[in-house]
Amino acid sequence: MKLGLVTKTVLLSCLAMGSLTLSGFAPAPDAPRRIEVSVKKFAYSPADVTLKKGEPVVLVLSTEDVGHGLKFKELGLDAKFNKGKPGELAFTPDKAGDFVGHCSVFCGSGHGSMTLTLHVTE
Repeated sequence: MKLGLVTKTVLLSCLAMGSLTLSGFAPAPDAPRRIEVSVKKFAYSPADVTLKKGEPVVLVLSTEDVGHGLKFKELGLDAKFNKGKPGELAFTPDKAGDFVGHCSVFCGSGHGSMTLTLHVTE
């Protein structure tokens, strides 16, 4: 059987596209869940966040008053961020439970009561 030039071109194009689809264009994994957190003396908003164990997340922390931090000792997480420049805390919770994070940069008289709670579910 003899194939014409147009048939060969179409066949080769289909084969090439099929191989590209299989090898180089696999669907991207799900992007991490992004959660915006506003920070000011002496509060995080929201102050409670519910996450799923094993689900990647990025906390995007923004402050307009002074520099702050956020530390979760039990999870080994610590971030510091400056006024006017958002900071990101990326992680994947690997255990379920309630975890209380504290501001890790002294920011005034109410600093000790400044917390954010992560509720990690199964």
